[in-house]
Amino acid sequence: MTQYNPKSLKAEEFINHEEILATLRYAEENKNNVELIDSLLEKARPKKTAEGVHCEGLTHREASVLLACEIPEKNEEIFRLAEEIKMAFYGNRIVMFAPLYLSNYCVNGCVYCPYHAKNKTIPRKKLTQEEVKAEVIALQDMGHKRLAIEAGEDPVNNPIEYILDCIKTIYSVHHKNGDIRRVNVNIAATTVENYRKLKDAGIGTYILFQETYHKESYETLHPTGPKHDYCYHTEAMDRAMEGGIDDVGLGVLFGLELYRYEFAGLLMHAEHLEAVHGVGPHTISVPRIKKADDIDPSVFDNGISDEIFTKLIACIRVAVPYTGMIISTRESEEVRRRALQVGISQISGASRTSVGGYTEEERPTDTEQFDVSDQRTLDEVVRWLMEMGFIPSFCTACYREGRTGDRFMSLCKSGQILNCCHPNALMTLSEFLEDYASEETKKVGYRMIDEELRKIPKEKVRSIAEQNIFDIKNSNRRDFRF
Repeated sequence: MTQYNPKSLKAEEFINHEEILATLRYAEENKNNVELIDSLLEKARPKKTAEGVHCEGLTHREASVLLACEIPEKNEEIFRLAEEIKMAFYGNRIVMFAPLYLSNYCVNGCVYCPYHAKNKTIPRKKLTQEEVKAEVIALQDMGHKRLAIEAGEDPVNNPIEYILDCIKTIYSVHHKNGDIRRVNVNIAATTVENYRKLKDAGIGTYILFQETYHKESYETLHPTGPKHDYCYHTEAMDRAMEGGIDDVGLGVLFGLELYRYEFAGLLMHAEHLEAVHGVGPHTISVPRIKKADDIDPSVFDNGISDEIFTKLIACIRVAVPYTGMIISTRESEEVRRRALQVGISQISGASRTSVGGYTEEERPTDTEQFDVSDQRTLDEVVRWLMEMGFIPSFCTACYREGRTGDRFMSLCKSGQILNCCHPNALMTLSEFLEDYASEETKKVGYRMIDEELRKIPKEKVRSIAEQNIFDIKNSNRRDFRF
């Protein structure tokens, strides 16, 4: 029997099947243990210290008890605690981004993805560098500053050199007042050498979804192609960090396996990164399987309700308080609204999941990776967020100031968010309002900025932010940052 060891570099030891099964048994036995649940809620609660606000978080086993809890009033406490933790470390800022699909050529046989190699109905497309430039201009014209690039795994059509060329092109495009200031990368597991190349290209976060942590299910769901290798895929984050990438993003595709199993595996992966590299994941994403070209989500019998999905998000937030959490336009406006309250800190807006989709006037569906539920414009999403009291942030300052990995985590833990990220968010929002917003959004936005400036604790920081926002409005200057 393989032993569980969070410090091991072997996938089956740091994501240990027997440990997950033992965790699920423990959670089931204690799901109505009020005394234990209360002690876990108390342990996870934010506490003020001389350095700022501290949160201990929870282990995968402890958090699994909260996820299994069936007591309605305790579940309400979990949701309230998640909201309290999110406000303590991320405030009311919501970081905005968009995915950019470069190529849907893929050699893998993933049974839940329409890009799988055997799908003969989907048109295959790969952007040229000129087409990449056109997509970037279209995204800049909306107001985006941060992209997550996506591509299928195909060593012939999408080699690392192609990805690197695309990153170079993206950073080179300066259109009107538009700039893409951060490129996150979501591509297949690769070598330490290739991760070094991505680091040297100036990427932000390297994102790779595990899809499922259940090894047997994983191998069944990935019958052919290099992605079939569970261990190589699961150990990718260690290679990325060895290659110098500070910020990595985890995620599972909920609906492929039992959600409690995935939840425990996801937190074990976060614990492993912390144990080995001294810093956990920068982000955790929570996609659910959705309909696409030849994919019917109903054939996967582990789908989860909106209620369970929201509780998953809340329990992740309680367990890993300092980690950013991402939700995409796979989810509807209503689901995203609730998720924002209990843990989500980043959302996509006006996403198109087809290759070359942003330059098309009508939303193309023939090369989409999944159906987009929230199809509003970026302006509409920005206004919607502000009307709920959230600050849409286009900030990329931490990445460009070298505040990544453990340096970002120490900023987050010290409670300096209000003196750093908060004013940065307001200044980038002001850029959006001046350059891209409708008059109605502009009105709502400046009203919010006036209110939020007053919350900056340090008078000097507040004064500089006010001056910078004045300059953004009156002198066409851009890209201020703390």
